[in-house]
Amino acid sequence: MVKVVKFGGSSLASAAQFAKVGDIIRADETRRYVVPSAPGKRNAKDTKVTDMLYSCYALAEAEEDFKGALKKIKERYNSIINGLNLTLSLEDEFRIIEKNFADKAGEDYAASRGEYLNGIIMANYLGYEFIDAAEVIFFDENGNFDDYKTDKVMAERLSHVEKAVIPGFYGSDSNGNVKTFSRGGSDITGSIVSKAVHASVYENWTDVSGCLVADPRIVEDAQPIRVITYRELRELSYMGASVLHEDAIFPVRKAGIPINIKNTNAPEEPGTMIVESTCQKADYTITGIAGKRGFVAVNIDKDMMNSEVGFCRKALEAFEENGISIEHMPSGIDTMTVFVHQEEFEGKEQQVISSIRRLVNPDIIDLEADLALIAVVGRGMKSTRGTAGRIFSALAHANINVKMIDQGSSELNIIIGVSNNDFDNAIKAIYDIFVMTQI
Repeated sequence: MVKVVKFGGSSLASAAQFAKVGDIIRADETRRYVVPSAPGKRNAKDTKVTDMLYSCYALAEAEEDFKGALKKIKERYNSIINGLNLTLSLEDEFRIIEKNFADKAGEDYAASRGEYLNGIIMANYLGYEFIDAAEVIFFDENGNFDDYKTDKVMAERLSHVEKAVIPGFYGSDSNGNVKTFSRGGSDITGSIVSKAVHASVYENWTDVSGCLVADPRIVEDAQPIRVITYRELRELSYMGASVLHEDAIFPVRKAGIPINIKNTNAPEEPGTMIVESTCQKADYTITGIAGKRGFVAVNIDKDMMNSEVGFCRKALEAFEENGISIEHMPSGIDTMTVFVHQEEFEGKEQQVISSIRRLVNPDIIDLEADLALIAVVGRGMKSTRGTAGRIFSALAHANINVKMIDQGSSELNIIIGVSNNDFDNAIKAIYDIFVMTQI
């Protein structure tokens, strides 16, 4: 059995947190490959090291004095080294970083140093081998992740290494320059390493005990999700649930490797298992609720729309022409509604309306702004009658007007549109009826 363990920035923010992580890794001999993030916030007023690096490099790029900012970053790392009583020195590394900043090595290089330096400390602390991610993770000439080359090179390299630390978040491009994933990309690195070593499980350690049924900022003491499928998590992640970077799912899903989301501060808790499929019955009819505010509904009405071949395609062309992505598109016999991000749409609304008029000559175009979309997701909904009815009932009792409802053919999720002002109350009402009262 082989486990890959990834630790987030909050788990590695200080020497005390580092020590906790060390205890967790040493407690299980199968935790052989470690993927660290850069140090996160030590308290609410603190700054993440990655943000400090971005700010420091911005000074260098503007040809301003950045040495003071770099010194503060060095002090953060030295506080961890001294707190762990290590004899390690990062002086040479910081000299190289200072030179590369002065030579304008790039923002990706700058941001990646947080994970790189933390990886060196982690390897020294554990007695594991350090492997620079730039040597085993690759991006092609278009800047896209090269999964074939990465899997081949990393699998070969790690086959000769019993225990290793591979920093998260970055790799190298076709020219050998450092290239990063998007923020939170250490999750992706952990997934890539798991696939390369054929891990039995990928443990992703953070500051929460797994995924929760609803956002704890909205629902107090939201219940944890014990088991969730990749498809369910993908739906929830897309609608704003943010425990795991959504792109981290794909490498391990292809390999059939489960992900276990666990809490560094409560390692005894089981956390959430993310799996390809399961026969385990969910604790509730729904698995989770997530949503986003800030949408506009573009309502298009035209008599006999249903008999006009190509109407929907031509109407959607108006959005494509103006570079606007579409979120949802419920329709009726003589009406169709297109949901788009309000922020993206507002500056182009008149161009879009003009394009729709030109392309399909509708009877009415009506806009409704300040809407929110909520996804109710669950594999248990397929085998449970009346799920949509219970959602409507819960929202009606909370005096919430439903603007839209859209259910996918898989019966895995139901999307509900409500006013932005009703967003929190709608999530509370749905949570209450399915989790608290379980009607």
